[in-house]
Amino acid sequence: MATVTFVDETTSGERRGSWGLEIAEERLTVGELIRRRVFQEVAEFHARRPEVFTGLVQPTDAERTLNGYRLRADRVIDPERQTELALEAFGRNGFLLLVGDRQVEDVAEEVDLPLGTEVVFLKLVPLVGG
Repeated sequence: MATVTFVDETTSGERRGSWGLEIAEERLTVGELIRRRVFQEVAEFHARRPEVFTGLVQPTDAERTLNGYRLRADRVIDPERQTELALEAFGRNGFLLLVGDRQVEDVAEEVDLPLGTEVVFLKLVPLVGG
């Protein structure tokens, strides 16, 4: 079993949200990798109930804040719906995915996950007025 490190990065080079997830398989599809990341962050949100959700994509009915997304205190996030939103965002280039040192572009593509693999979710920030 290997630990894959997930890192969120912006186009300005800011890196945050580095955390590890143990994955038993040596190969996964890009879509499954995204799904596992989303399920883990939703599970951690429900376990800790912080004021702000700092997941990959904005939950429905959440308010964007400086450091994440604010939800009603009693709000439960559906990991399946969050996965759908994340896959849609990936499909429309809302973020790029770098596995190791290469960009992957297809959710059906299988990627190797050797020990110590870093997966970077590069969030693309829309230009103002564009």
